[in-house]
Amino acid sequence: MAYTPTLSDSGSATLRRISWALGKPMTKTMSAIFIKLPSMFDREMVCRSCKDPTACNICGFGGEKEAA
Repeated sequence: MAYTPTLSDSGSATLRRISWALGKPMTKTMSAIFIKLPSMFDREMVCRSCKDPTACNICGFGGEKEAA
């Protein structure tokens, strides 16, 4: 990955609480969220606006099971 995004205080607090509810570490919870997110978006729209087609094989929108 080119950079590591920083969560806002609110984002971190929200992720922490979801993690507690799932009984999982924050890193695993974040991965689970990114696995679920592609089903909530229009794949065609996301793929059309993609700026890195070299990552389709690891992207949740590229037909793979995992995004992380």
